[in-house]
Amino acid sequence: MAKRTRLTAPSTEELAALDAEFRSENPVRPNPATAPISSVAAESAALSGTVPAQQRLDQLDADALRQARSEGRLIEELPINQIETSQMVRDRVVLDDEALEELATSIADNGLRLPIEVYAGEGGTYHLLSGYRRLEAVRRLDQSTIKALVRPKAEQAAAFVAMVEENEVRENLSHYERGRIAVLAAQQGAFASTDDAVKALFATSSAAKRSKVKSFAEVFSLLGDLMRYPEDMSERRGLRVFNAIRQGALDDLRNVLGAADYDTPEAEWAQIEAVLNAVEAGPVKVARRGRKPVIAPLMSDVMDLKSGISLRKAETADGFQIVVSGRGLTPEVMDEALDALARFFDKSS
Repeated sequence: MAKRTRLTAPSTEELAALDAEFRSENPVRPNPATAPISSVAAESAALSGTVPAQQRLDQLDADALRQARSEGRLIEELPINQIETSQMVRDRVVLDDEALEELATSIADNGLRLPIEVYAGEGGTYHLLSGYRRLEAVRRLDQSTIKALVRPKAEQAAAFVAMVEENEVRENLSHYERGRIAVLAAQQGAFASTDDAVKALFATSSAAKRSKVKSFAEVFSLLGDLMRYPEDMSERRGLRVFNAIRQGALDDLRNVLGAADYDTPEAEWAQIEAVLNAVEAGPVKVARRGRKPVIAPLMSDVMDLKSGISLRKAETADGFQIVVSGRGLTPEVMDEALDALARFFDKSS
């Protein structure tokens, strides 16, 4: 008769070891009801943190808005009283009042279709880059805000070029206005010289046109502080004035312009033409061909102040001479200016 084998129940440790061996040989299969992409998404969410879809979209919109604002592509409503126009001297000497009134009427009826361009200054102010006529038209309507593109602060040279291009396209500048803005752009340091300003501001113009702009730049530099109606000077008249200056008539022209405050363009031109006729009737003092004569510098030696006063510096054998001219000068004003100059040199010595 066979001997019976007694069976004994495995211990807890032995059962745990058997279970671990079974699991290692038979890995747990995923639940077929759960799609693999769900597992991946769940793992990604666990790793990165759960972000609601709407919150993510809001973040993307905020990032796009900040980028548009930093690049100057966002149209904003700015308070008009915070926009400064004195940072850059405008290229337009005078604004046609009738045309400005028509523009204001159009804006009142249809709104401002093209925003102005500004860049941010200090203390919550903005400086105008382009759109001077639009800004003036909106001011006439007594509106408190205006649509504007807040551009990144550009170099002065680029800002001057943009301003001139806008007015050349919309309303052609006169030769005097072109020469004036070239001189002022150089004086403000946007360009190394008036010649460089003319080349950059009127790069697409012909060589003949740029030559005329340079001629009017010299007229403005030497007579602009005294001429009351320069915008009425035609191209032919301006070139006559330029040629007379080349013939040595600068002092005579400044004398007649400073002798009286003429009420009309005709009265002013009559005095100018008297000098021109005398010069043109006499012998030619400077050869019109060959080497160009040396003329007075057009940049740092002439300063045109906002008050209408012009300062001209000239080097002499003993040092320097400053000529102060313009309307409104009185002995009292000059005494005060000399006192301020004396205090400056006493302080610096």
